[in-house]
Amino acid sequence: MARAPFSRSQSTEDRLVAATRAGDNAQALSITEISQALKRTVEDRFGHVRLRGELSGVKRAASGHLYCALKDDKAVLDGVMWRGNAQRLAFAPEDGLEVIATGKLTTYAGRSKYQIVIDSLEIAGEGALLALLEKTRARLAQEGLFDEGAKRPLPFLPRVIGVVTSPTGSVIRDILHRLADRFPSHVIVWPVLVQGQGAAEQVARAVRGFSGLEAGGPVARPDVVIVARGGGSIEDLWSFNEEIVVRAIAECTIPVISAVGHETDTTLADFAADRRAPTPTAAAEMAVPVRVDLAATLADFAARQRRSVHRPVELGRERLEARVRRMPRPETVLQAQAQRLDDLAERLRRGLTLRAGQGREQLAGAAARLSPSVLRRAQREAERRLQAARLAPALVERPLDDARGRLSALARLVSQLHPEKPLERGYAIVRGADGRALTRQTQAAGEARLALQFSDGVLDVAPLSPDAPPATRPAPPKPSKKARTSRAGAGQEDLFG
Repeated sequence: MARAPFSRSQSTEDRLVAATRAGDNAQALSITEISQALKRTVEDRFGHVRLRGELSGVKRAASGHLYCALKDDKAVLDGVMWRGNAQRLAFAPEDGLEVIATGKLTTYAGRSKYQIVIDSLEIAGEGALLALLEKTRARLAQEGLFDEGAKRPLPFLPRVIGVVTSPTGSVIRDILHRLADRFPSHVIVWPVLVQGQGAAEQVARAVRGFSGLEAGGPVARPDVVIVARGGGSIEDLWSFNEEIVVRAIAECTIPVISAVGHETDTTLADFAADRRAPTPTAAAEMAVPVRVDLAATLADFAARQRRSVHRPVELGRERLEARVRRMPRPETVLQAQAQRLDDLAERLRRGLTLRAGQGREQLAGAAARLSPSVLRRAQREAERRLQAARLAPALVERPLDDARGRLSALARLVSQLHPEKPLERGYAIVRGADGRALTRQTQAAGEARLALQFSDGVLDVAPLSPDAPPATRPAPPKPSKKARTSRAGAGQEDLFG
């Protein structure tokens, strides 16, 4: 299909290429320029606003910035809280919490959205009180006022009970009525205001007053103190959230029961007290036991004590009777032993009779062997064997000759090994002054006199001084060839002669 040529008379909507008309001063803006213009307009118009809404989509980025959305039943507004302001929040924001946000509106060009930059965030209505309550609770808890390890146990049966409450309300009547039903006790009431101006100071003064009482004084010191008040709104119970009351309860030297409000109401006094009661009536029930139950318990303990005393005796009697029934009769136990005794007695009788018979037979045999004829025959046989035996002289002389030869050899060996035997061959023995034989030159040099023993006598000599010149010794004569030949042919002398 052919396309119609472009005509200048066509409208602007039909133009393919943008063109500036004569007298038109509306320049085309960039997206950034229009976004910045919108940002300045919104921030100038809404530079400070306070908005009330419900938190939704709360999240904290890694950078510390807080992102959320404020919404009501018809609209939603994004919000951001920078890290510096988010770190100063006194509470932890969460979805569904109604708050009042203070800040300024701005735009976010990256997403074509407008949002609020939050400077401060508060809980709307009662939420503000709850935020303050939470902040105070955290600070006092950090000081250790709510430490569970510091809680003291309540006395089992207090004789005196101190009550801090209004003397005209229904609370004191409920407490007295419950105490009368359970266990009547002596009650001291310290009247105070429980709501309004000055109530916190009066409650703190009463708790410290009970704590300051001395035992044995004109006013009885309570064993337990009950701080009580009826139910109400958070504003009505606020006196029991004051720091002065919390510190007085925590510092009290007497165990304290907090019974403020109904079961769903919680105050800081409940955290500081040793026990928390959901209602004032429940506090009276915690303070004292039930007298009827105590009496029944004591009666049960007495019965159990009696049963504990008699039960071992009864069990012992039953066990003894059972064992007696299982034990056999004495005659039954002795029957087998009596029968064995009879059997052994019979065997002993037969054994003695048999042994006596054997003895008689052996005696008769021995008597037969000892007859005179048998003895004479044995004597003649012994004499015949004696006469047949002959002693040969060689049998006696040969051992004597062997012994004599060995004795002679030992005698010759002794004579050869005698210490003076070498003296006959030209040797001498050097002896000291005390007669000891000297074998070393150092020993002889230390002696003043020496004795030289020869084969034919002893010669006394004196050793020379070490400085004296050595004496010249003549060389020994050389033996002649004939003498050497004769000495070699002579051979060694026989050791045994």
